[in-house]
Amino acid sequence: VQLQASGGGLVQAGGSLRLSCAASGWTFSNYDMVWFRQAPGKERDFVAAIRRTGGITYYADSVKERFTISRDNAKNTVYLQMNSLKPEDTAVYYCAAARYYRGSYYYYVDDMEFWGKGTQVTVSS
Repeated sequence: VQLQASGGGLVQAGGSLRLSCAASGWTFSNYDMVWFRQAPGKERDFVAAIRRTGGITYYADSVKERFTISRDNAKNTVYLQMNSLKPEDTAVYYCAAARYYRGSYYYYVDDMEFWGKGTQVTVSS
């Protein structure tokens, strides 16, 4: 069972990055996929999620209109396109597979089945 996130890096404010997360060892298409992020000294926060069929997406208010989550079930990969990046987006970004969805357009850390190791995103001002 593996989730491998990539695509992080250092970018100036206003720039863009695209994160990828490749899955192996389990049935990717059976799970909703979620991105979280964790800044130093803070809790791990929900960023975006996409339902297993790919037709429905959810976003934290702080990233709406700037970030786009997508998935390719044929490639067992989920993506996070991040545009108009801000210094407050600086964090380690984690992808995860959700065990279930409680509703309310939000996913909880405790409800994840699998986690990737994270990729660092740093946005300079």
